[in-house]
Amino acid sequence: MTNEVLTVSPDDDLDRVFVLFNFENIRHLPVMEKGKLVGILSDRDLKKVLGPRKEVVKRKDGATVTISTRKVRTIMKRGVMTTGPEERAADAAAIMAKRKIGALPVVQKGQLVGIITATDILNAFVQLCKRFESVDLEAVARLMTDLERFGKLKKHS
Repeated sequence: MTNEVLTVSPDDDLDRVFVLFNFENIRHLPVMEKGKLVGILSDRDLKKVLGPRKEVVKRKDGATVTISTRKVRTIMKRGVMTTGPEERAADAAAIMAKRKIGALPVVQKGQLVGIITATDILNAFVQLCKRFESVDLEAVARLMTDLERFGKLKKHS
């Protein structure tokens, strides 16, 4: 899980969300209000609404700046599925796969303490595969045989 989590509030402008997604290289933002998790926003949610409902502002130098007039609360997902820090990564991955979601905020005693994303799950999978590749399976098989033999000898003595 990622411990340092960027968040937004329901009243933040979508322009701030756009900047965070693009400059912080993230794809999910938990939405916090008064210290409580109230929603989540993904880069896909933002992409769906970009376009209309913008305001054009003319600057003194004649340039125009287009800004979004929408707030986070208008597109955030409510009723967020969460997990706890003590949960197994495999369980979090199962929830994410079943619900077809890309991130689970990690909450402990009502406080946001992290976020686990599909990228975190993939990184854990890669590490597990690397560890498994380094295991000497023949040595494990010999050990299992020795343990079985030892167990039989001990029972007969």
